[in-house]
Amino acid sequence: MSYSSITQLNQLLSQLEQTSQQTQLDLAKLRVEKWKTDSNNKRQMQTNVESLERNLQSALPEMISQLRMSPENLTATFRVYRNLTALYDVFAAVAESAGAFGTKDEFQALENDLSMLERSRRAFADRMETLAGVKEAELARLRTAVQTGQGGTNSQQPKKVIVDDNESPKKPARKKSSTKSTPPPPQTKPQ
Repeated sequence: MSYSSITQLNQLLSQLEQTSQQTQLDLAKLRVEKWKTDSNNKRQMQTNVESLERNLQSALPEMISQLRMSPENLTATFRVYRNLTALYDVFAAVAESAGAFGTKDEFQALENDLSMLERSRRAFADRMETLAGVKEAELARLRTAVQTGQGGTNSQQPKKVIVDDNESPKKPARKKSSTKSTPPPPQTKPQ
């Protein structure tokens, strides 16, 4: 992996951490209990907010840490992407409810956070595509090297010569029977 790719990853992770911190602040400011909706909807949105906060405080930082330790790891990159997708889906529902039932300020803050989360998600999708391409090229190169190595090995193996001291009597040679050659079929001109 190139130095520029690792630098790019560090920038992506820094932006994601900033987005996560801002989102946590905005979620903490929400007053779901004052939204103009029924108690079941308020309870569901409060549960979603708490779930988002837990993810942003615990799960996401752990995944970011693992990715920093092995920046070329496609699996770790995919885990971050999959988590961002799950966060985005739940967060979009909370932002939509804030727009319908909350204050304009709550909605605007969550919309900005949602936009930043979507940018991070797309950036990680692009990174996964790039990493997958690099890994595929590396795999193809290694396969070619293995095939080339096996082909060269087979042709360079020493030939075994078997000496048979017990000579068997020679069989009389057969005479070849002559076969009549058949003339080729007449060719027709293409039309």
